[in-house]
Amino acid sequence: MIRTYLLTVLLSLIPISELRGSIPFAYFNGVPLWQAFLIGVITNALVPFIGFLFFNTLHILLDKWGFYHKLFEKTVARARKKVGEKVGKYGLLGLMLFVAIPLPITGAWTGTIGAWVLGLDRKRSYFFIILGVLIAGIVVTTVVYTGAGIASLFTKQVDI
Repeated sequence: MIRTYLLTVLLSLIPISELRGSIPFAYFNGVPLWQAFLIGVITNALVPFIGFLFFNTLHILLDKWGFYHKLFEKTVARARKKVGEKVGKYGLLGLMLFVAIPLPITGAWTGTIGAWVLGLDRKRSYFFIILGVLIAGIVVTTVVYTGAGIASLFTKQVDI
């Protein structure tokens, strides 16, 4: 069972799976749903802290290279121009909603990257990303619970 818990933590931290992978994995491997929710959400809530630290450190190291510096500045300018108006309109609430949608290419990692690239306030970004993680956790847990309930209707034996 310890292996299941460790894999749940790992899945919560991996950008591809995050909560949409960790909660169902844990639940369908025998972890009570409330524990799967807590482990997934708490672990995934660490992502913005890890992400900002990683991106800042990596950026400082790579920014010394002319090629990286030019590419980064060009990419950031394009990203700010493309989504700057939407960020200005929706701000951190938009960031939270983006993180809260448990679909591929959304989640805590992408939200953290977006907040970092756009230069959003770090402390406020932490708060709104974590709120988004909490909402995503509730959505995924509800889907797992509902789906498991519906599936059980088809697996029960009916006496006639």
